[in-house]
Amino acid sequence: MLSTMQERQLTVATILTYGVTTYPDSKVFTYRDGLVQERTYREIGLRAAQLAHGLESLGIGPGDRVGTFCFNHAEHLEAYHAVASMGAVLHTLNVRLFVDQLKFVINDAEDTVILCDAMLLGLLERILPETPSVRAVVVIGEGDGSAIRNLGIEVHSYENLLAGRPTQYAWPEVDERSAAAMCYTSGTTGNPKGVVYSHRSTYLHSLTAISASTLGITAVDRALVIVPMFHANAWGLPYAAFLAGADLVLPTRHLQAEPLVDMIQRLNPTMACGVPTIWNDVLRYCRLHPEVDLSCLRLVSAGGSAVPQALIEEFSERFDLQLIQGWGMTETSPVCTLAIPPPNTPKEEALRYLVTAGRAVPGVETRICDLSGKVVAHDGMGIGELEVRGPWITGSYYHSTSQDSFHDGWLRTGDMATIDSEGYVRIVDRTKDVIKSGGEWISSVELENALMAHPKVFEASVISVPDPRWDERPMACIVVAEGEEVTVEELLAHLEGRVAKWWLPERWTFVTEIPKTSVGKFDKKVLRAGFADGDFEIVEVRSER
Repeated sequence: MLSTMQERQLTVATILTYGVTTYPDSKVFTYRDGLVQERTYREIGLRAAQLAHGLESLGIGPGDRVGTFCFNHAEHLEAYHAVASMGAVLHTLNVRLFVDQLKFVINDAEDTVILCDAMLLGLLERILPETPSVRAVVVIGEGDGSAIRNLGIEVHSYENLLAGRPTQYAWPEVDERSAAAMCYTSGTTGNPKGVVYSHRSTYLHSLTAISASTLGITAVDRALVIVPMFHANAWGLPYAAFLAGADLVLPTRHLQAEPLVDMIQRLNPTMACGVPTIWNDVLRYCRLHPEVDLSCLRLVSAGGSAVPQALIEEFSERFDLQLIQGWGMTETSPVCTLAIPPPNTPKEEALRYLVTAGRAVPGVETRICDLSGKVVAHDGMGIGELEVRGPWITGSYYHSTSQDSFHDGWLRTGDMATIDSEGYVRIVDRTKDVIKSGGEWISSVELENALMAHPKVFEASVISVPDPRWDERPMACIVVAEGEEVTVEELLAHLEGRVAKWWLPERWTFVTEIPKTSVGKFDKKVLRAGFADGDFEIVEVRSER
C-alpha cells in the first residue's frame, strides 16, 4: 500500500527559495579587516541567480564541477546556493591543503571553473599548470589574474560576471539523489578521498541541524560560522540557516581570537561554531581581557577533535555557557553526534555528558565493533571502532571501489570509542593514534585532556614513540601558557590520580606550538616525524610501571 502524500524533491534550490521567500530580511554579515558588509537573504537570492546566469555563460551545465577556493564570506554563500541549485556540483577546495593535494583533488573532481579569493591567486597560479580541466577562474575581490591568463585560462571578475544579469533563475527540478556538493578528506595519509553529498542528504542534514533536539536554530538566532566553508560544508550551517531564517556572521580569514571577539562584541551572535583550538585561543584572550562580554551567546559548539574538559569547565565557570561538542567527519556531512545533556540534568551533573562526543542526532545510528567485526555492547566499558550509518553518511568514495572503510553497510570511522547505555559516545582515540604499550591500550586523547587541565599548559599533544621494553610508550608535547613556566615534575604530579600510573609518559618535549592539520586538528604525523628525525629536545623521566 502506498501513501497519499505528494512527491516533492528535496533539493538545495528548495532550501534557497524557502529562505529567500520566508525570511527575506534575515541578514548575512561578512567581516573583512574590521569592516562589516551586510546583505539580506533577499539580496543573496538575487545575486545567486545572477551567479547562476554568469556560470551558465561560462559553459557550466548540469553535473559540471565548480570549485571554490575561498574563505567564509557572502560571495561564497552565494556560490553554495547557486551552483547546486542550477544542477551543477559545488566543490569546496581546502585552502590549507598542500599544493600536490590540491592538484590531485581538482584533477580527480575535474573542476572546470574555480571561484577564487583574490588573496589566494598566487597559490592557485602554482596549481593551474597541472590541472587541465580548469578553463576559467572567477576572482572575488581585486586581484591580478594576468599570470593565469598567460596559461590560456579565462579570468573573470566576480562582480563583473554578475553585473547586469537577470536576478531570477528558473532553478531546474533535479533528482534529489543527484550530487549537490563534494568535499575531499584532509588526506592525512595518502591522497584525499572524495565525498559527494546529494541534494537529499543536504536537505535532511539541514532539517536535523535546526531541530530542537540538536542545535535548535531558529529565526531569532545569529550564527557565527567559524568552521571553514571550504571543509564539510561548514558543518551544514549555510544551508541550515536558510531553513531556519537565522542571521549568519562570516569571518573571512579572521579566525584569530582578537577579531573573533570583536565580531562577538559588535554583532552579538547567539551561537558560534568552531574547532577546539579556536576556542582555546579565545579563552586565552579573554583571560587577558576580563572585560570581554560573551553574554550574547546561548550556545558554543566545537568539533573536529576532542574538546579538553578544562576548556568546557572554564567556559561554564567564566561565562556560564555550555560548550557543546559534536562528532562528525567529512564523510558524515558532518554532524553525527552532539553532547547535549539529557533534559532536566542538574548543572553539577552536566559535565559527565559534556565531555563525551555526545549521542547520535535523529537519523544517525552508531555502534562499535571489535577487531573481529563483532558488535560490542553499549555498556560504556567495551572499546571498539565506531561505525555509523544514516541518510547523510557516505556509502563509498568518489572514484574508488575499495570497501576497506565500510562494514555491512556501516561507515568505519577509524575512531576507537565506547558507547554507554544512554547512547553517549566517548572517543578513546584514533585507531592510528592509540598507543599499545605492553599489550595494553593508552588513550592519547585522555592524556591530552588531563594535561590541558593544568593551568600552566596551553596545549598538549601525546604521540606514541618506540620503546625497547614496551614496544610503544606515550610522549607528551607541551606548549606552556603565555608568561608561565612549568616542569615535567609538576606535570607528572598533576597527572597522578587523573590517569593510570602506567600511562604516565617517560618522554617529554616543550614546543612553541603544536602543528595543526588543514582543519585545525593536532597533526600527530608531523610530531612523530619530528621525533624520528631528532628535531625535539627530549626530557626523560624514568619510573617503574
